[in-house]
Amino acid sequence: MKGEKSLFTRIIEGEIPSFKIYENEYVYSFLDINPASYGHTLVVPKEPASSLHELSPESASELGIALAKISKSILEVTGVNSYNVIQNNGSEAGQTVFHVHFHIIPKYPHSTHQLTWDSVKLGSEDASELARKISMGIV
Repeated sequence: MKGEKSLFTRIIEGEIPSFKIYENEYVYSFLDINPASYGHTLVVPKEPASSLHELSPESASELGIALAKISKSILEVTGVNSYNVIQNNGSEAGQTVFHVHFHIIPKYPHSTHQLTWDSVKLGSEDASELARKISMGIV
């Protein structure tokens, strides 16, 4: 995110209008203008980071708190019982706006969006080694 402001920074700063849902010192949330379903909401840190792992601990923490609050309100307002929370990092993962953002997408009986994949096999020995390596990298 070097140089130019992202679309979401421009929304946060009021340069581009939005239908605001929630805001605090760290987080801004608004309705998606191209929703997958009624109530589809975006939750964005005010900190301009492209990927989740680049966020400060404060922004990451506040995002987690905001996601829970906003999800609860969406359930109450829309009457749905199910929803998806999606967050992509990098173009290969489907990210199109390179500013961290989470989608909260209510799932209605008539909703057409789907999030499924073919699973792969992971042997016990490989899983043990992978878990060990990942856990060692956490600071």
